[in-house]
This record gives sequence, structure tokens and C-alpha cells, in this order.
Amino acid sequence: MVAAVLAGVSAVIWWGILLAPWRPWSTRERLETGDPSASDFTDLTVLIPARDEASVLPRTLAALAEQGGHPKVIVVDDQSSDGTAAIAADAGANVIAGVPLPTGWTGKVWALEQGRRRTDTRWLLLLDADIELRPGALAALRARAVQDDRQFVSVMARLRMESFWERLLMPAFIYFFKLLYPFALANSARRWIAAAAGGCVLVEAEVLAELGGFGAIKDAVIDDCALARAVKNKGRRTWIGLSQSVVSRREYRSLGSIWEMVARTAFTQLHYSSLLLALCTLALALACWMPVAGLFFPAGRWLAVAAWAAMAASYWPTLRYYDRSPLWCIAMPAIGTLYLAMTWHSAWRYWRGVRSRWKNRDYSRQAA
Repeated sequence: MVAAVLAGVSAVIWWGILLAPWRPWSTRERLETGDPSASDFTDLTVLIPARDEASVLPRTLAALAEQGGHPKVIVVDDQSSDGTAAIAADAGANVIAGVPLPTGWTGKVWALEQGRRRTDTRWLLLLDADIELRPGALAALRARAVQDDRQFVSVMARLRMESFWERLLMPAFIYFFKLLYPFALANSARRWIAAAAGGCVLVEAEVLAELGGFGAIKDAVIDDCALARAVKNKGRRTWIGLSQSVVSRREYRSLGSIWEMVARTAFTQLHYSSLLLALCTLALALACWMPVAGLFFPAGRWLAVAAWAAMAASYWPTLRYYDRSPLWCIAMPAIGTLYLAMTWHSAWRYWRGVRSRWKNRDYSRQAA
């Protein structure tokens, strides 16, 4: 009887996700390439914060050159030790030597603020050093902003999915992000939900000026969503979507590298709340484990099958969008368990005094 009840709760969770009117599992919010031949980007500056990015930056800058339209490109060298600044200068970018990180700031946000102070164009494209824009992507970004009257447009880049761990976990990373921040709701005028993908963000400089620059989010670990929220709170409109023409070249060949990337912000997503962590654990346990456990109990077997069917149906659109096999749906219980373990590790690190760790920098709880 208990197994049937728990399997039924799992079925309610997954069918609730599948039938929610805002369709958090959908891939309908998309941005693909525009026409680069008719573009003039002299009103646009690309800001690239870079800390030890020599391995990926050349491809990023070469792809920017292929966009045409002559955008300004500024690379803020955040005290790199691998020749990042020289590579950027050789590619024709304007290089700013970043100064040491002030107290109360996170590294990427401080780098962006240093670059922002050197710009004078209407539009700013905040671009991670590993993001490759395919021809026409920049034109599509600006067209979406102008045509839809959006002052803030961000795109969830296509993540690398080549190693086993990338194929297992990266589509699910995007899937879970969309469950946490449903794009349809984030793109609405409602201010209570805001989302962004920080690797590729087009924003009007005037909006940043109204906020007082990046100082408005200076200590944010999840800086992209924090910036989107600040923009919405000013009464401006934001948009977020998926794209095949915005590609991340960051490699995550091992489980450990993905683990570190997720653990960096997982507990932050829960607002450092032990109660939310407990509720998240309970929800994932019911959602991911009961479709498996329920199969071994006759009373809950059909409810477990119904839960698994809805789970697979909700995950399948993401796999299809990224040309992945539907068989990866079978792995969702294991995937959910791994992400839960990463979240607990993030919480454990926070309780030990480290709010976040990235690029050889630790951000303590006390400095938050």
C-alpha cells in the first residue's frame, strides 16, 4: 500500500510537469541564425571576461570576426597566467588588464564592470570566452531584441556533448534549468520569475546604467539570473531561449569537472536554505527513485509505469532538440541522483564556509 502511494505521488509530480500550461519541458523558445549580410554592428560592443582562457578564446574571437558588421570587441583579462591577453591582442581585440578583485565582488561580475566602463555603444553583448557564435547569430540576437522590444536577450548555449559524462548529464543540465526557470514564465512581464543564461547576453547599455552598472549584482554567484531579475525590477523586458547557433566549447570530459561546475551554484539556487534542500531531496527521491522501486511492488507497478512514462515524455523534447537518443530517458533516475549528490556537496561546502569556488577563487560565506 505504501509503495502504491509513493508511486502515485511520483506519477503526480511527473504528470504535473508534463501538463503544466507553461510547458517547462518544451523547446519552443528558440533563437536561430539571422542574416549577417545586412548587419551593421557599430552600435554594439562585445564584452568577454577571460581568466586563463587561452585554449578556447581563439575560436571565440574568430567566430566573432565572421559575424561581420564590425562590432567592438573588449576582452577583460582577469589576471590570467596562460597568455590569454596576448592571444586576445593578436586577434585584434581591445584588451583591458583587470585589476585585483575588490572585496564583495565576484570575479566575472567585476571583470564585466571594468569592461562596461570603457564602452559607449547602445548594445552590449556579454559573452563567455568559450562561446562560439555561428554566422548570423549576432544578427539574430539583436533582431529579437529590436523586434520584440526586449532590452535583455539571453541564449542557453548548446553545451558540449561528446564524452560519456557530457552525453549523460549535459542535456539534463539544460532540462533541469528549464524546470527551475520555465522560459515561458521568465519571458513574460511577470517580475517574480527571471532567468538568463550568462554565456551569451545582449543588453542595452542604458539599462545597465540605470542599475548603476554591475555593482547592482556585485556579489552574485548566479550572476546571469540576478542581472535578469534586476532588469525586470526596473520594468524592462527580458527573453531567454535555446539555440543551436550559440555553442559552448568548454570541455567537461570527467564526472569531476561537471560535478565542480554544478556544485559551484547548486546550493545558491536553493538560497542556502536547509529547508529547501530537504524539500528538494524529498521531491527528487520521489520523482527519480519511485518509478524504479515501484516496479517491484505489484500494488504500485502501474503507477510507477505511469510516472516513468511521463518522466520520459517530458525529457524527450530536450534530447530530440540536441539529437540525442531517446534511450537516455532510461537513465533519468541515475541522472537525478547524481545532480542531487552535487547539490548536497554544494551545501556541505557552504556549511564549511565556502559559498562558491571557481577559477581558483573561493568566495566565503562571510564575504557574501
